[in-house]
Amino acid sequence: MTDNQVKKNIKKSPKHIAIIMDGNGRWATAQGKPRTAGHKAGVDALRTTIETCASYGVEVLTVFAFSSENWRRPAKEVNVLMDLFMLTLKTQAKRLHNNNIRLKIIGDKTKLSQSLQQKIIDVELLTAKNTGLLLVIAANYGGQWDITQASQCMMAHAVSQDIPLTDLNIEDFLSTAAIPDPDLFIRTGGEQRISNFLLWQIAYSELYFTDTLWPDFDKNALDVAIQYFSSRERRFGQTGEQLDEDG
Repeated sequence: MTDNQVKKNIKKSPKHIAIIMDGNGRWATAQGKPRTAGHKAGVDALRTTIETCASYGVEVLTVFAFSSENWRRPAKEVNVLMDLFMLTLKTQAKRLHNNNIRLKIIGDKTKLSQSLQQKIIDVELLTAKNTGLLLVIAANYGGQWDITQASQCMMAHAVSQDIPLTDLNIEDFLSTAAIPDPDLFIRTGGEQRISNFLLWQIAYSELYFTDTLWPDFDKNALDVAIQYFSSRERRFGQTGEQLDEDG
């Protein structure tokens, strides 16, 4: 099926896609390779996904790169992931910028190395004025952490500004403040869990789970996920009849 035929089958595209990129290690193991090879292949899959999202007019792509629970993995693998994160930022920064893509990193960055924190700042500043796809990378992120820190920030703001808490909205203090909530949540790798990812933000997202391991998640796989989203009736508490009346 050609790209034009695929797009004809899609009634509506999601504005914001969130993805748990699961299955890198299992992909590598199945091929007799070290788990680190899977993570490197996963970077290539992400590049393809970014390009496909841009072609569909998706406004925001949020990916779960490293959770707050991933520190429990073997130290060697964690070090490789951190090194790969740094290398990817170094090698892809200009490419993102030249393609009008804006980068935002969310999560508790204080636990990352100083050099990685500085590189994040540099790339975010480089791409800050870009107007195309917003690429959000969740690194050392957890949904429970996000809600907790947002609550703390909201209470501190209320006290410092002498504002009643009832006048404030927790969404304004989440790490995704000012970013629309995901329309489509995708998890690859066969697991059917949220795994502490964007717990507040995906309250009304369409959930799509696939057995495809992340390094194998290509353009066709994303096409299928978007077609699934297009087939869904999103009611947000209303009835189907009300949606029909609204046009």
